[in-house]
Amino acid sequence: MDANDSVPRVVVGVDGSPSSHAAMRWAIRHAKLLGGVVDAVGAWEPPSRFGWSAPVVDMSLDREVAERRFSDELDTVLGADRPVEVRPSLVMGDASDVLLEASRGAEVLVVGSHGHGGFTRALLGSVSTRCAQHATCPVVIVRAQ
Repeated sequence: MDANDSVPRVVVGVDGSPSSHAAMRWAIRHAKLLGGVVDAVGAWEPPSRFGWSAPVVDMSLDREVAERRFSDELDTVLGADRPVEVRPSLVMGDASDVLLEASRGAEVLVVGSHGHGGFTRALLGSVSTRCAQHATCPVVIVRAQ
């Protein structure tokens, strides 16, 4: 994902949720209108980042599981019909940090909304809120239908 690409880039967050599916479909339609590409970006973090760790943590196994889930997610949403180029990228890190970095130089960043509000959002934080506040490009937040 090079910010200096000559074609318009639409960056979309992929996390397996219904709102992520809707965001991916929106991103595909928008990229088709622009004559651009879609950078489908997923983020993963090993369980040890959340305070849980087995005596021996095999990071390659965690990565393999994350890659398999990411690939399955793209196949589920896109199927065989891909009207625009979709460039998958799975990055280890916090989802909002990964998406903000990936969206530098993009036409738009598309993220799904899980619909958390009020107290729940204050406790959990919100990737879509953080992206909307800190992205250097326009942000579209898509709800599941």
